[in-house]
Amino acid sequence: MRKKTVLNIAIIALVLSFFVTPLGDYSKLLLNRIFSFSPQILQEDNRNQIVNYDWKLKDANWEIFNFNRSKGRVVFINFWRSWVLPSEVELESIQKLYDAYSDRVDFYIITNEERAPVKEFMGKKGFTFPVTYSIMEESMPVDGSQPPQSYLLDKEGRIVINQVGIADWDNDKVKELLDKLLVE
Repeated sequence: MRKKTVLNIAIIALVLSFFVTPLGDYSKLLLNRIFSFSPQILQEDNRNQIVNYDWKLKDANWEIFNFNRSKGRVVFINFWRSWVLPSEVELESIQKLYDAYSDRVDFYIITNEERAPVKEFMGKKGFTFPVTYSIMEESMPVDGSQPPQSYLLDKEGRIVINQVGIADWDNDKVKELLDKLLVE
């Protein structure tokens, strides 16, 4: 065989490995980590305000509660699915943000999955943030139809960040913004 043929076969094998082997999953996670950037902060005149905090959700114990308990607080909302590969990378940075701000910011890490696979996923990945479950057909004050998707709300309910797709939440830019929002 010629060198060019061997090289072509090797490249094809490498590309196929991304689709049919665990190597592909690890490589995709690595690429998502490398290419996830800090979320964009919305200009003040582009910040929409949440007007209705009446939103029913379920906690990890499957107990229903109302989002209105977060009115007047800084709120982080993330919609995710355990089977959406980029969500895993984003959740790693959200875990670090949660560890640093859980006592001052309300975190809603929301999925619409059943509890059993979510509990297994959380245990396997070592995530400790509280999982929130959406209730089907319940109206929401924000759009969560394209997970991963995240929002950061100030104390007045203005959307400061609206991130569609993954982002790196564990960075100085986000932490400085949170510190600023917490003192306002």
